[in-house]
Amino acid sequence: MNDINNINSHLNKSRINFHGKKILITGGAGFLGSWISRVLVEQSAIVTCIDNLASGLASNIELLKKNDNFTFLRHDISTPLNLNKDFDIVMHLASRASPFEFEKYPIQILKANTLGIWIALGIAKKQNARFLYTSTSEVYGDPDPNFIPTLESYFGNVNPIGPRSCYDESKRAGEAYVKAYALQHGIDTRIVRIFNTYGPFMRSDDIYGRVVPRFIEQALTGKPITVFGDGNQTRSFIFVSDQVEGILRLAGMNNLNGEVVNIGNNVETRIIDLARIIKEIIGSDSDIVYSPIPEDDPKRRCPDISKAKKLLNWQPNISLNDGLNKTILWFKSGKF
Repeated sequence: MNDINNINSHLNKSRINFHGKKILITGGAGFLGSWISRVLVEQSAIVTCIDNLASGLASNIELLKKNDNFTFLRHDISTPLNLNKDFDIVMHLASRASPFEFEKYPIQILKANTLGIWIALGIAKKQNARFLYTSTSEVYGDPDPNFIPTLESYFGNVNPIGPRSCYDESKRAGEAYVKAYALQHGIDTRIVRIFNTYGPFMRSDDIYGRVVPRFIEQALTGKPITVFGDGNQTRSFIFVSDQVEGILRLAGMNNLNGEVVNIGNNVETRIIDLARIIKEIIGSDSDIVYSPIPEDDPKRRCPDISKAKKLLNWQPNISLNDGLNKTILWFKSGKF
């Protein structure tokens, strides 16, 4: 709860308040969606969560369902939906997002970010609601080294028919939907491009397989820590409370219609170094082993966050070591 209280304290200091706001969150039982729901309910927002629990977890929202300001609807947002409710803000987060899922569920991923966003935008249009889309650093593909740190103006280097394309290209299509609705219907839209986020409430099972929870689980259980390639590829890891605060600043501030903003950590970390740090924090005897690198796996990822600093008065505050310690503690205890 301390991290949630800190988020709300920072938002309140910036006079960003969602009290009484009626907010629809697709994918609200997922990792980020459930965090956002908790923060908003603490602010006395009236939250409607839509999730089909394909990758979200019912346990993530178990306590929230006891709150009168939170409503859960189990529904696949890529199929038609009639809601007899008014909304001030619509946030579209719904989508599987793990590389391990890209080859198992490519059609469902494509639907969530095309049909799903079309339906979510339709709700926003009908209600004249503000619309926030959680896009991804994956729209940049495998960036040219000359464009790292990567600005929002970078067009990307994406393989449209590669194994990651169902996610990369559907997110790019989702952004195009957002811009089209803004142009044709005049709705207030914002796009956040999220970089590698980690923290409590992440799934760690094999089908999800994101690198931070996977390394933590392997280290805690004494299994080999599996690094793809030589481990020299980089990512920028941001703790979930920093990410959520950035998203809510973009969603809640006025005069940001049409903005596209990177929210991530501007510090690159090699994957091999991440494995070593996690192993050291846990005191694990796990060996580090190497597996073939997946096709189209990006070599480097690092955002330029100057726009977020300027427009949102935001920057990440939690160091990698502090965030990993919080996350490891949660995985050990199952509590937060």
